[in-house]
Amino acid sequence: MAQPLDPATRDALVERVRFYRDLGLTEFYRRPVDAARLAEWAVAATLEANAQVEQAASQPDSQYAQINPEQVLPVSILEDTTIPPRKPIAAPPQISTAAQPADPAAALALIREEIGDCTRCGLHTGRNKLVFGDGSPTARLMFIGEGPGADEDAQGLPFVGKAGQLLNNMIAAMGLKREEVYIANVVKCRPPGNRTPEPEEANTCTPFLFKQIDAVRPQVLVALGATAATYLLGQRQPLAGLRGRVHAYRGMQLIVTYHPAFLLRDPRQKKEAWADLQIAMQELGLKAPGKG
Repeated sequence: MAQPLDPATRDALVERVRFYRDLGLTEFYRRPVDAARLAEWAVAATLEANAQVEQAASQPDSQYAQINPEQVLPVSILEDTTIPPRKPIAAPPQISTAAQPADPAAALALIREEIGDCTRCGLHTGRNKLVFGDGSPTARLMFIGEGPGADEDAQGLPFVGKAGQLLNNMIAAMGLKREEVYIANVVKCRPPGNRTPEPEEANTCTPFLFKQIDAVRPQVLVALGATAATYLLGQRQPLAGLRGRVHAYRGMQLIVTYHPAFLLRDPRQKKEAWADLQIAMQELGLKAPGKG
């Protein structure tokens, strides 16, 4: 018998569809998504599941006799085939485009001191270690991700888990070492369950990220994923519309590509990510190892 969707499952499905939409992906398994047929099927399946639950609930011995009505998915939710956007984000503040400070390492240390044992948003309640940044204070290339995961929260360093291993390989493919670049995130505390940071959380944390960028003053910034691109550019667009070109960013070049965690889920996109990194390499005058 079909099971009703509980609110958590429903929210997870909506979040997954939103995730792919934000990436600009409109096809699954190489077949276009027919929103009308999808909604038609979903409504029919929900009506059938709800009817079965009502029938089962009328039987005293049924496991659904005491079911919470909120666990039954309202048809009205599925009748609207448009996935609602996330809450609006605030535009990034105007930050000085001054030259790199005389001592970037000291500037970064002051920023870390200013953050302190941060309790400015709710993310601190589940934090093990605050994840500030890692790499060279004078790097010409800076990578910016979304937020720490479990491994990062445990070690206090960005990109040290499986996604970090892939990022290390990407950096090596560019002819660089990890210690030659700088790596940071939009938020510095791990969101519960590795969820996407809420706007209030990201907007609380990004001023420190902008200060880090000003301290390092890299020639090229690489935004890893839709969240980083959104908060750096101050606008939400599908990733497909942001990739493949250079964005002017306060005297620097900004390039958008997929997050390594996404590439682990869909290795087919690694070729596209490599094309993005080659744009960064061109801006930096780099050649891949073994190339003349």
